[in-house]
Amino acid sequence: MPHRVIINADDFGLSLSENALILRAFEAGVISSATAMANMPGFEQACELARQPLLNGRIGLHFNLSYGSPLGQAIASRRTFCNANGEFDLNLSRYCLRLGPQDIAAVEEELRAQWQHSLDHGLRPSHLDSHQHVHNIWPVGEIVARFAARHGVPIRLARNLGANLTLPKRVFKTLFNHRLRSLCGATADYICTPADLDHAAPPPRGSLEVIVHPLDLDDDFGDASLPPGNSLTQVLQKRLEGVPKVAYSREVRGVGLSEYGDVH
Repeated sequence: MPHRVIINADDFGLSLSENALILRAFEAGVISSATAMANMPGFEQACELARQPLLNGRIGLHFNLSYGSPLGQAIASRRTFCNANGEFDLNLSRYCLRLGPQDIAAVEEELRAQWQHSLDHGLRPSHLDSHQHVHNIWPVGEIVARFAARHGVPIRLARNLGANLTLPKRVFKTLFNHRLRSLCGATADYICTPADLDHAAPPPRGSLEVIVHPLDLDDDFGDASLPPGNSLTQVLQKRLEGVPKVAYSREVRGVGLSEYGDVH
């Protein structure tokens, strides 16, 4: 079994209803961490909720290059990332290995803007990941990892567990994750979804992050990766019973995680 697990809910701040669902998942002890979208309508409320003791220190930045309007100016005119209306419309291959200087500068500015917007609302992100995993695109990942290293926060690796990871995907992700670690260092060892856990046992050692997108399931929670009606709570209990749920630490430097205490 892994030594500890981070159950991270993406998309905090997407909307007021999403905020309410994620808050309820925190209160139920289902999740131990979340990441917030700085350019979404529910972000200000998410920052207010993040001040609660249960959430304090457990909220990261869900860097967004693919949905809504950017906070920076330069990226709005870059057709790689935005349409003619200046709204995100990502036009970049997942296997892209290089960006031009103007695109790099635009991504860097947008990342700084989303980070600063968080700080301006009283939220110092505990870690970095991204909406629709855009930082798994090699040159974007390098930008995000360098930024994370400068600010002393961990970054999410590319998903490295799951039955649908073909050999070419595994090779690419191994190389990519090695690069992220070389630039940033601090991260969980393994990354998966609830669906991955539902089909196979968790890793035998190290730290694990489970990426969740909670859904309302009567008095329980589903997840976007699971079949409709399947319980996220039951999957986590079945596979991770007794494993301490922790949050990414903002003080981490180098490989490792800091426990905030178990979530009950």
